[in-house]
Amino acid sequence: MRHDEFLKTVTEKGGPSDREQASKLVNVVLEDLGKRLKGGEASNLAAQLPQELKAPLTDHAGTETLDDVDEFLRRVAGKLEQGVGTEDALAQVKAVFSTLADSVSEGEIKDLRSQLPTGFAPLFA
Repeated sequence: MRHDEFLKTVTEKGGPSDREQASKLVNVVLEDLGKRLKGGEASNLAAQLPQELKAPLTDHAGTETLDDVDEFLRRVAGKLEQGVGTEDALAQVKAVFSTLADSVSEGEIKDLRSQLPTGFAPLFA
């Protein structure tokens, strides 16, 4: 999937309709997600994504972010435009995770999910 297709899919699944905001959302989510992944998993996931999405995922990989999904959503909401609360962030983050699931192999999603706390499971729905 190309970068523009990825962003369009995020928008269609409930992400921001503005391309710039959708891009920022994807980058924020991938950066935070990459911090949680160990053992080369961020690189493995990035290998199946468009070039533009590799750096946010791998630049801070494995920096030991261990908080729960609620804190993750608060952090994402805090990095987005003003006025985005955790409920809005939840819908938008789900759009990113769902697009990830559509964009990479099933095995890679299984590997990704195995490194996330169980509270993250609903984000893939």
